[in-house]
Amino acid sequence: MTSLIQKRAKAILKKFNPVVIAVTGSQGKTSTRRAITTVLRGRFTVREPQKNFNNEIGVPLTILGEDSAGRSGIGWFAILWRSFFIRTYPKYLVLEFGADHPGDIQALVNLASPTVGVLTGISPVHAAYFENIEALASEKGVLISSLPKDGLAILNVDDERVALMKDTSIAEVQTYGMEGGSMSAKNVQIATRLDDSFEPGEDLAVTTADMLEDGKKIGSIQLKNFLGYAPISACLAAMTVGRHFGLSTKEMIETLQTDLMLVPGRLRPLAGIKGTLIIDDTYNASPAAMHNGLMILSMFTPGEEWDRRIAVLGAMAELGQYSEEEHQRVGVHVAKVADVFIAVGDGMQAAVKAAKDAGMAKVEWFATSVEAGRYLDRELQQGDIAYVKGAQSTRMEYVVKDVMAQPTRAKHYLVRQGRKWLEE
Repeated sequence: MTSLIQKRAKAILKKFNPVVIAVTGSQGKTSTRRAITTVLRGRFTVREPQKNFNNEIGVPLTILGEDSAGRSGIGWFAILWRSFFIRTYPKYLVLEFGADHPGDIQALVNLASPTVGVLTGISPVHAAYFENIEALASEKGVLISSLPKDGLAILNVDDERVALMKDTSIAEVQTYGMEGGSMSAKNVQIATRLDDSFEPGEDLAVTTADMLEDGKKIGSIQLKNFLGYAPISACLAAMTVGRHFGLSTKEMIETLQTDLMLVPGRLRPLAGIKGTLIIDDTYNASPAAMHNGLMILSMFTPGEEWDRRIAVLGAMAELGQYSEEEHQRVGVHVAKVADVFIAVGDGMQAAVKAAKDAGMAKVEWFATSVEAGRYLDRELQQGDIAYVKGAQSTRMEYVVKDVMAQPTRAKHYLVRQGRKWLEE
């Protein structure tokens, strides 16, 4: 059935010939894809994945504008049948390309043939199936080297491995980054509440930045309830895409400020119980993303001297040979920025030891996120700020649901709230 769905997807692309934009990388794919879609949607018709559709079946489903039929054979045949009656199609198609194994990116390139490719960064997530991180970087770089001569490669030069790919593409190359690039940012600041009580419905934080093109300021952006460098980086990539398609700086910034929506489980601030703040980053975890989140936690200033920063971290998965080393690095980082460390899963044992060795006193370990959530529920006190993250397999959204101020709104705010996930 997969091959039939792919065949129909290729036929649709051949028939309507949309501009295909693909985003890959080890972190930030969804946030970057959403920012690109937001910018383009201000003027054009655009389609993006309904969910985290970034593999050999998810990408063709996005192309066809369909959701998964799960285990329903009739449902899959219905998808095929409807594909023969598609009469109109968006001008732009924004896709995510994921890679769990060698050859995955090439297979997706062969399926969708992007003309614009964005590479967000390289981190040893999914490294278990690659010889080393260089092999993983090479796999991600297939998107860039496969672009046509009249295409556009967009590279995040904050990542050294990505920056080195400038010479691997025959397409035009544009760069972005916090530290430099064709599109860059400076004066990134998070304005946070300085009192010691966080309530539902309030603006919990605002991230601002000056946006630069070729080193010259072209405007400033203000993103309510977005946190830190990651959303600004996503906006830089989106503006680079928008520039390529003739959009003005003014309209792009205005569109991002008004229309860019928070993504569940990606650095989303939520009011917690007892007047606390929960930073929900539970979608998944790579080393780079976890360190970024801990840096965000450090940027929050507790309202009172007794208020605490709490890191609630689940183990990172599929790191292969890098697992112990990367978890140790996380433990050292936690000891520098947090007052309390709550760890979940066997992989985090290395982080626990590293944090204790670094002199951290308040460290707790739990086998499951449910146990950790119950502990955090008891531990939280007014004014605390808790950062929650972990691999998908650790199900750290259970922690957030346990301590969020509005648990009845979980299906609107949290990841993995569909019936399939809740039944597991």
